[in-house]
Amino acid sequence: MKYLFLIAVFNAFFFSILLLQKKKAYHDKVLIVWLFYLGAYIGSYSLFSETLFVDYHLLSAIFISMLMLHGPFLYLYISALVNENPRLTQKDLIHFAPFVLFNAFLLISTIFPEFSKGIRLDHVETAHKTPFLFNFFLLLTVLSGPVYFVLSFRLFRKLDASILDNFSKAENIDLDWLKKLVYSFGGVWTILILFTSIHHAFHFFSWAFCTNGLFFSLSFFVILVGYFGLKQKEVFIQYPDQKVEYVIEPKKKYAGVLLKEEDSELYLNKINRFMIAEKPYMDANLTLPELATKLAIPSHHLSRVINEKLGLNFFDFINQYRVEEVKAKVTDPEYNHLSLLGIAFESGFNTKSAFNRVFKNATGLTPSEYKSQF
Repeated sequence: MKYLFLIAVFNAFFFSILLLQKKKAYHDKVLIVWLFYLGAYIGSYSLFSETLFVDYHLLSAIFISMLMLHGPFLYLYISALVNENPRLTQKDLIHFAPFVLFNAFLLISTIFPEFSKGIRLDHVETAHKTPFLFNFFLLLTVLSGPVYFVLSFRLFRKLDASILDNFSKAENIDLDWLKKLVYSFGGVWTILILFTSIHHAFHFFSWAFCTNGLFFSLSFFVILVGYFGLKQKEVFIQYPDQKVEYVIEPKKKYAGVLLKEEDSELYLNKINRFMIAEKPYMDANLTLPELATKLAIPSHHLSRVINEKLGLNFFDFINQYRVEEVKAKVTDPEYNHLSLLGIAFESGFNTKSAFNRVFKNATGLTPSEYKSQF
């Protein structure tokens, strides 16, 4: 087990060094700090766990308090990928307040030896009662993981909505790898924390079983998040033109923005003419800001017209043109030399899975079923 922990430590520092050599976006900076913390944390456990919880009671409590850092780092990393203009704010620092308060409590406890003797995790019978505040902070540590996993799920839902409002494809920007990792790790982590809580309250299971399980799962998490995080690119690329931007949370973007009915109709006519004449949907990577630039329409106006006048999000709006393009080419003898997938790529789709899914959603038929009708 110890060697597995050391492998995870090596990977954490190795991926951190590789990230330092990249042209770093904000999410890379968060990941570097997170990986350094995880590497040092797992390394300390692998080297000192046999004596830490027995001989150094206050130090072991501080060590446990560091579990409260994992959730905030996870949340900040996902936020950095999901938000349009990611940066560290004072509001973000609030996430670290429970950790700071826990350690402030432990630090103050050292001034009162009779009080601090009750702060221990090894369940050795003593004449000193466990302080209420210590149990309270342990409860916060237990709840920290599940709370931040729930917050992470909310961020993923926000990303899913933003993808549909801003992108014409979802592949490589949907953070599918991170979703699966968080979902699986969240379940395992919550179960192990539950076992640890049962151990602390009722003395079931062994302390080593609980802590080894936590750090075993954490080691796999480090290896996977480091590997995939190294390859992760920005989701929302920044544009210099302030009128050209992504539309995140459309209701807030539209609030207070005046768009007259006649202007809305003019925009709609302009959009329809442009889509037919220029076929911008043939670009597989087309985004809302890029189409807004081509049309010389502010992004939030373009999004609003598509949403309110057509009842569609940007993803469905663009892909309906791609589907119609495929349907036209399937019946055109000029494209007989191409396979269905070839026609899909010629029409703006960039993956087979996306093509099959979008086409069936739009027509109720698979591409081959549709072609077999002719």
